[in-house]
Amino acid sequence: MSEFLTKSRARNVFYGGSIFFVVVFVVLTAQSHRYIVETSTAGLPLTDEVRLGKHVWERHSCINCHTLHGEGAYFAPELGNVMTRWGAQDDPELAYEILDGWMKAQPSGIEGRRQMPHFEITEEEMRALAEFLRWADQTDTQNWPPNDAG
Repeated sequence: MSEFLTKSRARNVFYGGSIFFVVVFVVLTAQSHRYIVETSTAGLPLTDEVRLGKHVWERHSCINCHTLHGEGAYFAPELGNVMTRWGAQDDPELAYEILDGWMKAQPSGIEGRRQMPHFEITEEEMRALAEFLRWADQTDTQNWPPNDAG
């Protein structure tokens, strides 16, 4: 019985198992990459305007209050589906106008409500932020958030 697992057999088990799991890892990595590229990405192209909108989002730390697809703070509304809620998903100009009007009206000054601060954002940045939110709204989130209100 002691000769069942000799040094050469143990070495073969080690190398065979290592090669097997490296192959499994490579196959799963390739499958994950293909899934991300073909299934899990946004329905709109990633344009320079969307990139600028993402930079505006990050520079003003919007995620410190809002969530985007469930990530971020829960102080303010989810914005991953805000363009669908506003009915502006297919109209970039309407998306800009609604977002611009909303941002200019902040803070609302209504007693007892959470207040969004006023941000100095240029028209170009506001259009880019609207495009970023339209782009985020098209991402396949596998039915997240679970309700329309976010």
